[in-house]
Formats: sequence, C-alpha cells, structure tokens
Amino acid sequence: MQRVAELSAADWLTGSPAEPMRLITYGPPGFAAYGRLRYVPDPQGPGTAEADVVLPEGHPTDIAQARTVLRELGDPAEPCYFCVWEGYSGSFLDPELTRGPLVVLPHRRYVLFAGALAEIDRWEQHFGGGRPCPPPAFAWPADHRWCFTSDVDPHWAGIAAGASALAALTARTDVDVVAASPGDAPPAYGS
Repeated sequence: MQRVAELSAADWLTGSPAEPMRLITYGPPGFAAYGRLRYVPDPQGPGTAEADVVLPEGHPTDIAQARTVLRELGDPAEPCYFCVWEGYSGSFLDPELTRGPLVVLPHRRYVLFAGALAEIDRWEQHFGGGRPCPPPAFAWPADHRWCFTSDVDPHWAGIAAGASALAALTARTDVDVVAASPGDAPPAYGS
C-alpha cells in the first residue's frame, strides 16, 4: 500500500456532479446498481439510537464486513485506490499523512493510497496497529467498474457496481447487503 501524492486517480470523485452527501455515501452516478452493506441492522423505529442495538456475539467488525464485500467485487491482484478520511488522524491514521496533498470533496478530505485489492487483507496492519480500524472511505479499481464508500456517519457502506455484482452480494449470507437507490433516504439512527 503506497501513499499517492499525485491525485488524478481521484478526479472521477472530485469532478463528480453528484450531490456531496450522495457522493460520499454511494459513490459517483452512472452505475447499473447500488446497494448498502449494513454494518448493523437498520433502525426498527424512529428515535432508535445505534448504541441501543444489541449485536450477537462474534458479530464481524465493520472492516471485516467491508473486506468480504471488496473481495466479492474485485480480483485480489487488481490495482485499486483507497481513500482514508483525514478525520481519523490521531486515532489510527498517522497525522503526518494529512499534511500532504489530499482528495478534497465537500465536507470531507482524504489521504489517497494505491495498491492491489489484496491489501484490504492487511488493512489493520497498515492503519490500525494490528487492531480493528475503520474501513476505507472509498475504494475502487483503476477501471472504475465498482466503487465502495464507507462514510463516518451512517451505519452502512455504499456499493456502486454492475447489476450482477450487486446480485451476488445480496445473495450472500455472511454480510447484510441490500439493494438501494441513492435518491432515497435510507433509515437512520437518532442520537
């Protein structure tokens, strides 16, 4: 995994016509299908707080769930790009990395990295000191055939891909992926 100082690989994000929150939660427009990886189940009613959710023992971490989805989307050897939100500095992202060129979107700034998709298997070693840490804020292959987003605010990650790739993800039983429309407001937890 290498830090990327030349940011043109992210031009499709910075130049996207998508509304900012739609972009950082679902990725750029133009994909055949969109979905949500629910890290925790959707709220069952208004006013439900995410802290009130009781998960079964052994529930996978967000990064473990993201890793499963990313492995399904791409080939381990393919070149990919990964954005890490600068707001994680001091917690798991070396603050020194946030001083260089950053990918800038409205309301968010990211450090850009490149490497084979298989680097997701070593994500915690790269960024978490061997402990669980947040998934990449964005991940995509060089050919832009899919995009994975995991913003800091929602309880889910966005997936933009081809229809068959999303169908394969929604059919899995080891992750909770549902079809979604970026134009519809997904369920959200209260404070």
